[in-house]
Amino acid sequence: MPAIPEQGPASGGYTPTGRSTPTRNRERAEYDRAAVHAILDDDYLCHMGYVRDGAPVVLPTLYVRVDEHLYLHGSTGSRPLREAGGEGLPVCVTVTRVDGLVLARSAFHHSVNYRSVVAHGLARRVTDQDELTAALDALVDNVVPGRAADSRPADAKELAATAVLRLDLDEVSAKVRQGGPNDEPEDQSLPYWTGVLPVSRVYGTPEPAEDLAPGTPLPGYLSGR
Repeated sequence: MPAIPEQGPASGGYTPTGRSTPTRNRERAEYDRAAVHAILDDDYLCHMGYVRDGAPVVLPTLYVRVDEHLYLHGSTGSRPLREAGGEGLPVCVTVTRVDGLVLARSAFHHSVNYRSVVAHGLARRVTDQDELTAALDALVDNVVPGRAADSRPADAKELAATAVLRLDLDEVSAKVRQGGPNDEPEDQSLPYWTGVLPVSRVYGTPEPAEDLAPGTPLPGYLSGR
């Protein structure tokens, strides 16, 4: 994807900062670049936080990681997109995948197994048309791999109504919780079930649109989902 600029090394780790260092359970923090990328690449929905009129605002949106950039989807009419020109909009972007519900013998020790990434920085609106087109294709393929080439590209009017923010991955950390419950020794004889209830994303059977032409085959990239 040559239209998207490369940045940073492909390996190594991110440098911890005051904002990227958790104040609780620091042992769960990860700064390894490959570990962060793996979590980001396993999802497509993020939450972007920023400050508007002195108050915090958090918005869900689609994203994709390309090299050392996050591309966030938006509308040209949305306020954060309008504010992201010039020097950029200070944002905090989070991605979380829940892997299991941890059921302990005590209510206090119930927990969640998860993988998360938090990225801080300045989000800037993508204005280069080639980069914008490449980023939009990447966003579509991140949701359903192979779909970008199997749909009509956006025309000039649609591109004018669509906006993309780019956040360079620099101040980034991951946090992971794995394993079973951490029951107190004195609770281990209590007669309550304890363990982990796994959680996973499951895709259902594709449902064709009502106006789909009869005989249109199901794309191969959907048959295995």
